Amino acid sequence: MMFSTRVARTLWTAGAVALAVTACGGGNPLDNPPAVVNTPGGGGQNLSFVYFQKCVNPALVAQLALPAGGTGSCAASGCHDNTNGTGGAFRMRETATFVDLATVTADAARLSEMYRNFFSAQGSSVIGSPSASKMLNKPLVQGVLHGGGQIFASADTPEARLIAYWISRPMPQGQDEFSNAAASMFTPADPATGTCNTQ
Repeated sequence: MMFSTRVARTLWTAGAVALAVTACGGGNPLDNPPAVVNTPGGGGQNLSFVYFQKCVNPALVAQLALPAGGTGSCAASGCHDNTNGTGGAFRMRETATFVDLATVTADAARLSEMYRNFFSAQGSSVIGSPSASKMLNKPLVQGVLHGGGQIFASADTPEARLIAYWISRPMPQGQDEFSNAAASMFTPADPATGTCNTQ
């Protein structure tokens, strides 16, 4: 009988505290904010596979010097590695190989491990809006928690600039992720020989 009285008191106290917090205008501390604003995406547009493959994927699999010390990679085991990663929905295959779009069809490219990396990264992005994208905000720890901590020291690091540029330049409406419009994302305007633009 003593045990059930203790349990009843504990439950009553917890309920009273929750009621008091709500009465103070605090609302449910575990609830979402009353107004959640989701930035509109690119209206059905895609990001560039070519730019991702040549410019963004290497930044995600590279060993980077971390602001807190040491080194790390987004694709590392325990982070966003597809096999042993603990980093949520964003998954990487560190060993994904380059896809030569001159020799394979779009359907074949979509079956590759590189495409899986692209698809996962695009899914963590708000197309056309880098500042609203987890793909950029998480490694910068900007307004969102990141289990891996801060990866990029600032938005001006080369890796952050590559990701921001990629997200901010979707392919034209009605064109797929393999669009030739991606050539303008390189200098000279040729994905095979050009360097990755960041502005």
